[in-house]
Amino acid sequence: MHELWSYVLWAWQIVELRHVMDILLVAFLIYELLRLAHGTRAVQMGAGLLLVGLLYAVSSYLGLSTLQWVLRNVAVYVGFGVIVLFQQEIRAVLTRLGNNIRLPFSWQKKRSRNPFGQEWYDEVVLAATTLASEKLGALIVFEREVGLKTLIESGIRLDARISYDLLVTIFNKNTTLHDGAVIISNNRVAAACCFLPLTQNPMISRELGTRHRSAIGATEDSDAFAVIVSEETGSISFSIDGRLKRNLDGPGLRRRIQQAMEPWRSDKESEELELEEREREREIDELVTARKRERQASHSAKTEEAQEGSRL
Repeated sequence: MHELWSYVLWAWQIVELRHVMDILLVAFLIYELLRLAHGTRAVQMGAGLLLVGLLYAVSSYLGLSTLQWVLRNVAVYVGFGVIVLFQQEIRAVLTRLGNNIRLPFSWQKKRSRNPFGQEWYDEVVLAATTLASEKLGALIVFEREVGLKTLIESGIRLDARISYDLLVTIFNKNTTLHDGAVIISNNRVAAACCFLPLTQNPMISRELGTRHRSAIGATEDSDAFAVIVSEETGSISFSIDGRLKRNLDGPGLRRRIQQAMEPWRSDKESEELELEEREREREIDELVTARKRERQASHSAKTEEAQEGSRL
């Protein structure tokens, strides 16, 4: 046991701290690349490149000079090919690294004050639930830290205040702006009828249409999130980080919007806010139901009085 401890101390003295940091950083980069590539077309492309490398090794072992010459000349353009083939994954990695660097500096600011405010949450939720009840398709993308200027310029600029009436009007089938997406930037409706990139993720369900695939594609390339209303089923979905949560109700949608805009809130705080929202929604439903019953009772009483009067 003493000899083993001496060996551990000797090994620790030999290994310098910078070597440990070097290994940990490389491991972190490899982990992030694998995590981003998991479930995407990058896996198949990487397998293809690995197959080309194995083919070169086999040709070198067997002395196939012509095949070696071809592969060596092709290898000159492999770097450019990797950039072209993996441009989406590379962009996602750089975006995520930028967000991780910016997060520690903006954390306290987000904790102390939400620069976007909260008053528009209910406007968006009310508009989404109204459109869902009428089975009117909708796609709303919300910009956060990463700018969406390119996507905004692809549509029709509005620069209007977020409101229930505006969102419901835009996605009405009788308007020319209902096709495409609405993009929210800096608490304003920046543009409508915007074109979004479709996701290339092969793991996405085939039953999802263009609207859902566009939302996933927009949230893959940036830190934005999206609210989707299905025109076929009237269901409400929420997309962030390339993931999709389907079949949400009003309180569930509001909770996810608040979590995305205020990431410093804990899950417990978000659940408490959702419960409060559900309780408030239940009270409103009970009040509306009670008023309907009162109106029906009043209408029945007036009808009976009118019938009695006609008899007399």
